[in-house]
Amino acid sequence: MAKKKTALLGPSSISFLERYLNNASPTGFETSGQKLWLDYVKPFVDTHFVDSYGTAVAVINPKADYKVVIEAHADEISWFVHYITKDGFVYLRRNGGSDHQIAPSKRVNIHTSKGIVKAVFGWPAIHTREPGKEESPTLKNIFLDLGCSSDKEVEKLGVHVGCVVTYEDEFMILNDRYFTGRALDNRVGGFMIAEVARLLKEQKTKLPFGLYITNSVQEEVGLRGAEMIVHTIKPNCAIITDVTHDTQTPMMNKISQGDIACGKGPSLTYGPAVHNKLLQLIIDTAVKNKIPFQREVASRSTGTDTDAFAYSLGGVPSALISLPLRYMHTTVESVHREDVESVIRLILASLANIKKNHDFSYLR
Repeated sequence: MAKKKTALLGPSSISFLERYLNNASPTGFETSGQKLWLDYVKPFVDTHFVDSYGTAVAVINPKADYKVVIEAHADEISWFVHYITKDGFVYLRRNGGSDHQIAPSKRVNIHTSKGIVKAVFGWPAIHTREPGKEESPTLKNIFLDLGCSSDKEVEKLGVHVGCVVTYEDEFMILNDRYFTGRALDNRVGGFMIAEVARLLKEQKTKLPFGLYITNSVQEEVGLRGAEMIVHTIKPNCAIITDVTHDTQTPMMNKISQGDIACGKGPSLTYGPAVHNKLLQLIIDTAVKNKIPFQREVASRSTGTDTDAFAYSLGGVPSALISLPLRYMHTTVESVHREDVESVIRLILASLANIKKNHDFSYLR
C-alpha cells in the first residue's frame, strides 16, 4: 500500500489563508493585506523591508551575495468611483481587469476615509426587460446603488470620485477540496511563498544564498510593483508564482487556452521570458520528487511578474510556476488544495537544488 502523503497545510495555515483572502487588497491600496502577510511571515525570516509603493520583502540570509527571489503579487482587481449622478447612483472605472459581466446584483464595499460603505450593483428586473432587446452589462450601464436619493447624500457617507470598490464575497472550501473566493489571484500566491518560509524555518533548512520572499503590489495594472522591486533587490534568479486558467469547465477552449486541470499539479510555462535552465531545474526537481506538474506555453509574454523580473537589470533568469484556477477575475475563483500543496513542495525542493553562486548562463 502506498504511503499517504503528509498534508502541508494545518489549521493555522488555513486560518491565515482565510484572513488574508477576506481582507481587501485592491491595486494601489494593498497596505492592510501587506501588514497581514508580514505579520504572518516575520517569525520565519531574518529581516524584512517594504518599498515606497508597498511591495513587501521578507529575507532569509540577508548578508549573502547571491540572491534568489520567490515572488507573488498581493493586489486584487477592483473598481474606482468615477461619476455620481444627481439621483445618487454611482458609475465606475476598472482598477485592473474587473469583469463587468459578473457585476449585476453583486454586493460591494466602498472604501472611504470614514470606513466601509455598503452598496449593490443594481440591474433592471427581468420583468421590465424587453425580450430580444435586452442590454448586456457594460462599463457604460452598470451602476452602484447606495440607497441614497441624491449626490449630496452619497457624499455625506464619505463616498467621492476615486474611492475604491471591492466585492464583499469571502473565503469558503468546496467539498473539502477547493479553496474558493475572490482574490485568489494572486493572494494565494502570497500565501504559498509564506508557507515556503514557514517550512524552511520549521525544517531548519540552511540555504547557501539569500532568499527574498517577495509580495509585489500593482501586478494587475502592468506588473508595476515587480518592475520597481527588482531594481531594489537585484536578484540573481527569480521563481514567480501566479495563477493560470483551468480549462476543464464548460465554455473553455483547450485549443486556444491549453489543456490545464485543477488537481493535476502546478503548470510550468515555456516562453521567451522563462529561462530554460531554471525551468529545467524545476522540471527535474518535480520528476525526482514525484511532484505532478503540467505544461503550458506563453507566446510572447507570460502576462505575469515573470516578465518584469526577466527583462530587468540586463536579464534575470526567471521561471514561472502557475497554480491552476477556475473562474479567474470572478468572486468564486477556485483552486485545488492538492495543487496548492504541490506548488509549495515544488518551490521548496527547487530551492534545495539551487547552488551557491549558481550559474544559469546558456553559454560560457
